[in-house]
Amino acid sequence: QITALGGSPGGTVEAEVVRFADLAALQAAPAGSLKGKIAFVDYQMLPFRDGRDYGRGGAIRSKGPSEAIRKGAVGFLMRSAGTDSHRVPHTGITRFDDGLTPVPSAALSVPDADQLARLLARGSTTVKVALDCGWDGTATSYNVIGEITGRSLPKEVVVIGGHLDSWDLGTGAVDDGAGVGITMAAGHLIGQLKQAPKRTIRVVAFANEEQGLYGGKAYAEAHAKDVALHQLAAESDFGAGRIYAFNTGSPNPEGSREATKQIAEVMKPLGIEYQADKGGPGPDVGPLAAKGGAWAWLAQDGSDYFHLHHTADDTLDKIDPKALAQNVAAYTVFAYLAAEADGSFGSEAKATTPPNE
Repeated sequence: QITALGGSPGGTVEAEVVRFADLAALQAAPAGSLKGKIAFVDYQMLPFRDGRDYGRGGAIRSKGPSEAIRKGAVGFLMRSAGTDSHRVPHTGITRFDDGLTPVPSAALSVPDADQLARLLARGSTTVKVALDCGWDGTATSYNVIGEITGRSLPKEVVVIGGHLDSWDLGTGAVDDGAGVGITMAAGHLIGQLKQAPKRTIRVVAFANEEQGLYGGKAYAEAHAKDVALHQLAAESDFGAGRIYAFNTGSPNPEGSREATKQIAEVMKPLGIEYQADKGGPGPDVGPLAAKGGAWAWLAQDGSDYFHLHHTADDTLDKIDPKALAQNVAAYTVFAYLAAEADGSFGSEAKATTPPNE
């Protein structure tokens, strides 16, 4: 079972396969050494609660095809950037560097990658890859925004959200229907209160995250002049596993430590720990944080997230209703208290390099 990587051209190639243990091994291959061959990067991602190994798996998907082309390859295969053992491949966006002619690029399911590795261990192996895919034009996508106007500081906002788009293999339940649902539910619950919070609660369903954070970048650009009015921003984009940790950050984080601790204390009964030295902005919040916006980190347990990520298995039945409810409770409490806080969390219109989530 294979799936095309997002951005791959269609076409058919049949050639000898050359295996590489990881991206570094492919990068170290001599120039021209893959002429007329198919590169196969065989790195198995490992599961972690914070999903840290996706840095390696995702880099193979995004950088591997261009690296293979530079070595002369006519095609690119990779072991899926996933941690499952199911016969369902994981897709995701790839990039072809300027000046390179794209080649068919695909991901193998983990069992099929195992099989190809076994065949290669026995000797020379030829594979035929046929992909029916490609771009057929462009379209404009849109952020969807709803808000509850603050009662006394309406121009100051707390932003929560997820992203609307998903890959076509599944239904996008964990990536990122859950995030949109969690944050919309939090907004709905706050909206049921008899009195609105001091600051505006803004719920954003960001467009086109998967191809390059287009919705998040557009939002940050549209609000570049009012970054300082953003009290806090947080995105739910790591499935619906239970939230286990919380923190905030900004260009001036020290002034908001006490307020952050107070929010964390209220969320403690939900099993959420205050981790003062951890976290970073979610993907679509990152562009705003890079302009100086304060961010909040509500860390979700992603131990099994990459079993499902960008696959046909990403469907609603995989979501635990109790964990989902805990997420909604956490986002509701966090957003309301941030909107009611006496001071700011340090947003300042200045170029900033925020930490990784």
